[in-house]
Amino acid sequence: MIFVTVGTHEQPFNRLIKKIDELKKNGIITEEVIIQTGFSTYEPVYCRWEKLISYEQMKKNVEDARIVITHGGPASFIMPLQIGKTPIVVPRQCQYNEHVNDHQMEFARNVANRMGTIIPVEDINDLENIIKKYGEIVDKMDHGIYSNNEKFCKELKEIVEEIFEEDR
Repeated sequence: MIFVTVGTHEQPFNRLIKKIDELKKNGIITEEVIIQTGFSTYEPVYCRWEKLISYEQMKKNVEDARIVITHGGPASFIMPLQIGKTPIVVPRQCQYNEHVNDHQMEFARNVANRMGTIIPVEDINDLENIIKKYGEIVDKMDHGIYSNNEKFCKELKEIVEEIFEEDR
């Protein structure tokens, strides 16, 4: 199942919802799709949808989903990360009247670059290919999650090697 959420921002995010519905219609997406459409005005024809859902249902949908696609609001993609999912993040863009500015694009870029835990999609036309190759993309990602034990051992090894260098 693919779960899509556009959050609760009052401006519509029809661009994402229409694209997902189109991919489902054209058979690019063959599995079930559930969309939380928020205040969008487009009503999907080929996907299950609800305007707003409870937190409990949101969490269940994220847990059950193979792929989670969110807008660029941090609250929407933090939950999938906490559950162990790698979300596809499609930031709302000012040029399409989806938000008042492009802070979602900037934030998604920063999270992707610094943490490596999300798959940002700024060009909606890239979404089809990313969905098709989702598993491959996730497998190749550096998820930005590092073991403190691994870090400690690496630093300790460097200190020990440095001490032995000094003794020579």
